[in-house]
Amino acid sequence: MLKQKTLKDSFSLSGKGLHTGLQLTVTFNPAPENYGYKIQRIDMEGQPIIDAIAENVTETTRGTVLNKNGVKVSTVEHGLAALYASGIDNCLIQVDGPEFPILDGSAEYFIEGIDRVGTIEQNSVKDYFIIKSKIEFRNEKTGSSIIVLPDDEFSINVLISYDSTILPNQYATLEDMNLFKNEVAKARTFVFVREIEPLLQLGLIKGGDLDNAIVIYERQMTQDKYDQLADVMGVPRMDATQLGYIMHKPLVWPNECARHKLLDLIGDMALIGKPIKGRIIATRPGHTVNNKFAREMRRQIRLHSVQAPKYDVNTPPLMDVNKIRQLIPHRYPMLLVDKIVEIGPDYIVGVKNITGNEPYFQGHFPLEPVMPGVLLVEAMAQTGGLLVLNQVDELEHYSTYVLKINNVKFRKKVVPGDTLVFKIEMIQPLHRGLTTMRGYAFVGEDEVCEAEVMAQVVKNK
Repeated sequence: MLKQKTLKDSFSLSGKGLHTGLQLTVTFNPAPENYGYKIQRIDMEGQPIIDAIAENVTETTRGTVLNKNGVKVSTVEHGLAALYASGIDNCLIQVDGPEFPILDGSAEYFIEGIDRVGTIEQNSVKDYFIIKSKIEFRNEKTGSSIIVLPDDEFSINVLISYDSTILPNQYATLEDMNLFKNEVAKARTFVFVREIEPLLQLGLIKGGDLDNAIVIYERQMTQDKYDQLADVMGVPRMDATQLGYIMHKPLVWPNECARHKLLDLIGDMALIGKPIKGRIIATRPGHTVNNKFAREMRRQIRLHSVQAPKYDVNTPPLMDVNKIRQLIPHRYPMLLVDKIVEIGPDYIVGVKNITGNEPYFQGHFPLEPVMPGVLLVEAMAQTGGLLVLNQVDELEHYSTYVLKINNVKFRKKVVPGDTLVFKIEMIQPLHRGLTTMRGYAFVGEDEVCEAEVMAQVVKNK
């Protein structure tokens, strides 16, 4: 199991804000386990902190804007994309103004800062949200869509389409997040010249210039109007008859615009609050549809706050029933674990197949067979006992006994034909023979039972 990560040390970046034009400094700091991403406005009274989550996004016109209780921070997507792509789970970001500096319009400097200070592994396990089935969001008005499909890792495909002779349909893909640094991070934000005047009227892009964006001039205007726009932007005047890319630095890749949309999407997906395992396919993405999709993902996470472990019936077990019999004293009809399929330092996954021949079905109940809840808890306790015994030397000489059971919840009936999958996690490490565990039982993707168990390991006489 991968562990959570944070920065080894802090780093700062300074530059002007894209929309405010202010000189700003943003500092990325290490944070404790299970902290997530939080942003602190150190220029405001009390230095308030806002959670970087999708529900706090209030504007998506030309960037992602977080706002809660009067605490507002914009243009956060490039920095968050760098954190997410680097596998960083916990970070406190401090900024001395209402937005992150735009720098060169990419995530390159954020990635360089992360590489410079390095990352450190933490004790808690990285909490992935694993995509088990297709999730889709569409905006019929704009033609935008985002689909996420089951996959073993996190990958993204992006298709963009514009009514432009200069910027054709483009496609970008990222199959491995380790490639983000070299294949995506340098992709800059982009803007069409025809969009600049309306954006200025909205009070945006006051800090925009030919060094922090790809600027596309593809609809000819009069020389006078072109000159006026150049003067407002504080850039040199150019020939209005020359269409094309007019920024100072040439394109890094022919499909740099599509790669930047991919970068933005990663930054907006960082607001889900958990890393995901799945393949995202995005058509004409933008911050608005990205945020709506991130909110839907957070809703799915709330609905499946505890996910069933992945169980492949074709994978040989780590412990079969014969091995289990060597480790715990239970026998028919009280041996309630058939096999162990996964085990880690602080968790275990076990399986019990429920047949119509279980002896308790004779009386519970003859006309409507249901596995007794007390036996569900017993099965989880036996699975947890195997986890505890795996932590002691000469485990065959010890037994595990339940001392206390708390917070038991039954959510669904277990009946003949069901396959129970148990996941047991240690809440407290084994100390002086005592430990506390949290157990979950699933049938398919549905949680059927959960409980907390305190247990003691005792040497057999």
